[in-house]
Amino acid sequence: MSRSIRNILIAVCAIVSSGCLAAAYLAGVSYQKPLTCKSLDITIADSTTNNFVSREDVRGYLERECGSFAGVRLDSIGLDRIESVLESKSAINSVESFVTKDGKLNIVVTQRKPAVRFQSRNGGYYADAAGRTFPLQSSYASYVPVIDGNIPSVKDTMRIARLTSMVNYLEGSSKWEGKFVQISIDDKGNVSLIPREGKERFIIGQPQDIEEKAEKMEMYYTHILPEKGSGHYRTVDLRYDGQIVCR
Repeated sequence: MSRSIRNILIAVCAIVSSGCLAAAYLAGVSYQKPLTCKSLDITIADSTTNNFVSREDVRGYLERECGSFAGVRLDSIGLDRIESVLESKSAINSVESFVTKDGKLNIVVTQRKPAVRFQSRNGGYYADAAGRTFPLQSSYASYVPVIDGNIPSVKDTMRIARLTSMVNYLEGSSKWEGKFVQISIDDKGNVSLIPREGKERFIIGQPQDIEEKAEKMEMYYTHILPEKGSGHYRTVDLRYDGQIVCR
């Protein structure tokens, strides 16, 4: 092969290679073109067990506080801001947000799980196992223990936490779970438990030292009730140290 032909072939290969590199570069630039948000996908992870928040609620929260995401570049969407806005809502426990290459903004919401319902003539609220409160819903009710009467205001977080802790203990015990049909608070703040069976009313007093008071209740059921019979006493007062006062 002559030197001139060889030079021509080398030049052609160089041109082809340059063209390929240019095409690859342009394809890369096109591929890396910023994606925009085409849709918003909201999932309520625990919607089969609770209905305190709907997809429409979540969408409304975001529109009011973050605006619309339609057409917004995915890499400019503030996921931390989205999660902060939604987690500030009392009925929402946790939020996960992420974007995908198909232009979708995905939001997964988990609701708070109620442990107890506080109810009075003037309204009420739910509290989760940690004592954090969130509103009742007119369209949905969760079947959890109810505390009625002189309930604390939502600002009285310490008292709510003590009452919730008491319910957690009773409902977490194989002896007492589902045992009581009503929990009431009188004007002095004393708590009473009304069992599902029998006519006794157990006066707990302040919601503290619950384990000790539960031991007294067990003693009543194993020693006093068998001896005196059902219906003999109307109240069983557990407020005093080392004593069970039956009337």
